[in-house]
Amino acid sequence: MVSGQLSHELEVNMPANQVWELYSSLQLAKLVEEELSSVIQKINLVKGDGGVGTILHLIFVPGAARFSDYKEKFTKVDNEKRVKETEVVEGGYLELGFTLHRVRFEIIEKDNHSSIIKSTVEYELNDDSAANASVVSVDTLAAISLLAQNHLTKTNP
Repeated sequence: MVSGQLSHELEVNMPANQVWELYSSLQLAKLVEEELSSVIQKINLVKGDGGVGTILHLIFVPGAARFSDYKEKFTKVDNEKRVKETEVVEGGYLELGFTLHRVRFEIIEKDNHSSIIKSTVEYELNDDSAANASVVSVDTLAAISLLAQNHLTKTNP
C-alpha cells in the first residue's frame, strides 16, 4: 500500500466566515464549472444539498485528465471548524488503482480580516499501481483557491 498527502495554502484578505460561506456550499462547484472550463466540462449534482452525503459527478474536458469523469461524495462538512472533505466514490482515481482519494478544504482564521485556504489531498493506492501516485497534484486545488479569492474579492469589495 502506498499513501501520501499534498497540501497548498493561500492567504486571502477576507474573513474566514465569508470564505467558508463559499467553500461550504454548492456555489463552489458552480464557480469551478464556470471558471475552470479548460479542465472541467460539467459538474452535475447527483444527490444532496451541499451537506454530508452530497454526491457530485465531475466530467472532464477530453485530454485534461487521465480519466473522463468521477463521482465524489461530501464526507465531512464541519461548519464550526470550517472543514469540508470529499472522497472519490466512483471512477477516476479508483480506476487507476487508488483505494482512497480524499480532498480536504480548511478555512483557517488568521484575524478578523484575513484567512488561509488550506487544501489537502490524501491518497492511498495498491502497490501494483504505485506509479500512478504521480497523477496526484494540488495544482487544481491551488487554482480553485485563486478562483475563490478572486470571486470573493469581486463580490465583497
